[in-house]
Amino acid sequence: MAKTQDFSAIMKDMMGAFPVDTTAMDNAFKTTATLNEKLAAVSVTAAEKSAELSAAWTKDVLAKFADFAKAKAEPADYAKALSDIATASAEAASENVASFAEIAKKVQMDTAELLMAAGKDASEEAQAAVQKATSEATAAVQKATSEATASVKKAAAK
Repeated sequence: MAKTQDFSAIMKDMMGAFPVDTTAMDNAFKTTATLNEKLAAVSVTAAEKSAELSAAWTKDVLAKFADFAKAKAEPADYAKALSDIATASAEAASENVASFAEIAKKVQMDTAELLMAAGKDASEEAQAAVQKATSEATAAVQKATSEATASVKKAAAK
């Protein structure tokens, strides 16, 4: 019966003939992980600030409503309390929306800074990799040329 040829040794030899430098992938992974960590920190900080602002706004509204819910001596006092709540709520809404806008603006600025820095780092890494590859290729061509020249001279001398 025919025996199936084991290609594992052949594949191992073939892959060994084409060594791969994984440092570029390792560096890319580390760079991406670091960027993601920084972006997550920006997001978490913004979420914390937004939650704090929302909680404070809610407490303020509930405190005002508690004052409104207290029994009043005159019906006009209810109308005045309602008017006061409406005025205070409008002012609080304006202030809080502005605060939310400031949080969003800070997130946008921080994100833009992080992405610009990451782009600059990636560009520098790519330039270094290209320069390294160019110098290695040049060295390999020079070596091959000198070996070929030596072989031609040796053959001509015979």
